[in-house]
Amino acid sequence: MPTLVRQLRGLGGCTNPVRLDGHRTEYQLTPQTGEIGRVLHHLDSSTLPAGRLLIRCNNRRATRCSACAETYRRDTYHLITAGLRGGKGTPDTVATHPRVFATFTAPGFGPVHNRPADRRGTVRPCRCGTLHDQDDSALGTPLDPASYDYEAAVLWNAHAGMLWRRFSIYLRREVAKRAGLSQRIFPDHARVSFAKVAEYQRRGAVHFHAVIRIDGPEGGSSTPSPWATAELLTDAIAAAAAKATVAGPVIDGRAHVFTFGRQLDVRPIRSADFDGSTELTERAVAAYIAKYATKGAEAATGTLDRPIRFLAEVDGVRITDHARRMIRTAWALGARRELAELRLRAWAHMLGFRGHFSTKTRRYSTTLGALRNARAEWRRAEALAALPDDLRPDLNDQEETTYVLAHWAFAGIGLTHGEEWLAATLAPAPGTEGEPTT
Repeated sequence: MPTLVRQLRGLGGCTNPVRLDGHRTEYQLTPQTGEIGRVLHHLDSSTLPAGRLLIRCNNRRATRCSACAETYRRDTYHLITAGLRGGKGTPDTVATHPRVFATFTAPGFGPVHNRPADRRGTVRPCRCGTLHDQDDSALGTPLDPASYDYEAAVLWNAHAGMLWRRFSIYLRREVAKRAGLSQRIFPDHARVSFAKVAEYQRRGAVHFHAVIRIDGPEGGSSTPSPWATAELLTDAIAAAAAKATVAGPVIDGRAHVFTFGRQLDVRPIRSADFDGSTELTERAVAAYIAKYATKGAEAATGTLDRPIRFLAEVDGVRITDHARRMIRTAWALGARRELAELRLRAWAHMLGFRGHFSTKTRRYSTTLGALRNARAEWRRAEALAALPDDLRPDLNDQEETTYVLAHWAFAGIGLTHGEEWLAATLAPAPGTEGEPTT
């Protein structure tokens, strides 16, 4: 029992781990000859208390695994924060670069139940005459489902990632234009960096939140030119968003063209010490983006959090009628040969959206992979430190003096009923709760 407890605590609270059969052996190498020497460590899944090796599922969705989603959220928070005030390999001087927080919305596909507000923030009744509560399930659903453009809504989601790529191209052009630089020499003077996350509105349409920054030619490590200001960046974003368009498919004689919605919100980001009521701080922006990195369409629209294999599956699950109709529309469009590359049936549970939820430019800051590797190295160093002195290799030379031979095979997902009961009573082992290595 104590060894099973240790194995389950090592999952860090993951409730849906991957089960593996196999073995892993680590050998000592002779540095001079490269010959394999003694065995430093051997692991066989059959000797483990659970009978198999259990590893975390690393699912980013909070509805599938809250523990792994929390790890993803914290890593995203640190990734965004590093690009705002430095750290994780990004210099602190990045905090002085012009940066804004921008929100890009989808166009309208028909009137929906909402909570309109005037300039003073006073909420007015909806078009239906009802003053909806903030948690009203009717919010985001069409006033008239029969006239709502479900086809365009699904196709918008499917082309949203492509539209963002088009916008990012126009943005660099607009920044260069306002700086008086040609496209050819612009990379020698400045670089536009960003990190964005996709969020579903209640009506099921994707929109984007992004931190956008102007750097010097070497990215965050170089100082931007004097002409680079938050005002210039804001103006360039508005112009690029208005120009960005993607030509969609022609369906039954109807041509689709996709653009961003008219509601574009661009606000400068202040330092973490700013305590105003209208300006955004670095901490608030990072927390806001990280929150939506672990949510999918199921959180806002009430749809599924997993792919479907047959359309009949949506009849036996508890989802909203609006989400069910969006899924059915995506499934029907996925049967069209001219839309095969969109893979709408594979992404029907996502209401057609098939892009990455969080993306960034290469030099914005660190990467999620680097944060995971740092955490793994810390755990490995901790495990090696617990070995006896005669079996402990030199940590500064372990990559050159060890040889690993491993073979693993997939054996299932999840915990047994007994393991679930026991895991629910345990606290995660120190270092496995998901807190990124500092």
